[in-house]
Amino acid sequence: MNDARDEPDTPDQADDLWRSIVDNYGERPELDEPEPTPPPVAEVWTVTPAPSPTYADDDTFVPPPPPPLPVPAPDRMLAWSGVFGAPAVLLISLVLRLDLPTIVAYVLVAWFVGGFCYLVAKMPREPREPWDDGAQV
Repeated sequence: MNDARDEPDTPDQADDLWRSIVDNYGERPELDEPEPTPPPVAEVWTVTPAPSPTYADDDTFVPPPPPPLPVPAPDRMLAWSGVFGAPAVLLISLVLRLDLPTIVAYVLVAWFVGGFCYLVAKMPREPREPWDDGAQV
C-alpha cells in the first residue's frame, strides 16, 4: 500500500527522490574508456569532369539527334497492321454507322486473326540469354 508520506509534495522533491533512487541502485561497473584515436586521414580523390553538353547560342541545351526508328520486316509489318488496323477500321465503321460489305468485314477479321497468329508463331521460343528472366533496364 502506498503511504501519503512516500509521495513528494513538490516537483523538486520528486526530482530529488528519483535522483536518490538512481544514485543508490546497485553497484555500478567501472568502465575503462579507451584513448580516443585520431580520425583517419581523408583520401584525395580526383574527379574528371564529364563532357560538357552541347548548348546553342542562347545557352539552352540542344540534345543530340535521336537514332533512326527501327523498321520491321515487311511480313511483320503486314501482321502488325492487321492486328491494329483491322479492328480500327471495324470500330470506325461501327461508330460512323457505315455499312461494310460482308466480304470486307470477313477479310478484316481474317486479317486480324491471321496477323495475330503469325506474330505468335514468330515469337522466339527461348530467352535472349540462358539466365534471362525477362526484366530489362
